[in-house]
Amino acid sequence: MKVGLFFGSFNPIHIGHLVIANHLVEYSDLDQVWFVVTPHNPFKNKNTLLNNYQRLEMVYRATKDYSKLKPSDIEFNLAQPNYTINTLVHLQEKYPQHEFALIMGEDNLKSFHKWKNYELILENHHIYVYPRVSEQKVETQFDNHKKIHLINAPIMELSSTFIRNAIKKGKNVQPMLPQHVWEYLDEMNFYK
Repeated sequence: MKVGLFFGSFNPIHIGHLVIANHLVEYSDLDQVWFVVTPHNPFKNKNTLLNNYQRLEMVYRATKDYSKLKPSDIEFNLAQPNYTINTLVHLQEKYPQHEFALIMGEDNLKSFHKWKNYELILENHHIYVYPRVSEQKVETQFDNHKKIHLINAPIMELSSTFIRNAIKKGKNVQPMLPQHVWEYLDEMNFYK
């Protein structure tokens, strides 16, 4: 089975994340997409970041009706700060029957050459890149690389930051969130 790994804080997960992940399992050779909830970075401002398990709960609620989309807490028990290469090695050891690929936005590809052991990642894994809103095409050293696949997914101009700020201002964000996630946020009074 080929599994795409979609890393993020998912603070909160929103319909843009689901649209991209679903597009990948329907229009690429990926069999599943796992939403890898990244643990809180001790060096980042924690004020607006819900705890790991609250964010995992939102991902669980967002994906429970989709058989090909799964939540993952795989990074919760890895040493921090963690690097993607460590997660990939850990997953390959734990699930040797799966082939793992990375999912990233076009903007992340620009700085991919700065990632720890990026050459090793490219040697052993495919990367699926979804488009971001931008005035011009981003030229990178990875153009035409055989392991990097540019996916013609819908461009989603929606961010978790925008949603958190809108909630704080008392705006209705219900259409931007999966129904189960909106109900959880509302019930827990998150981001207010």
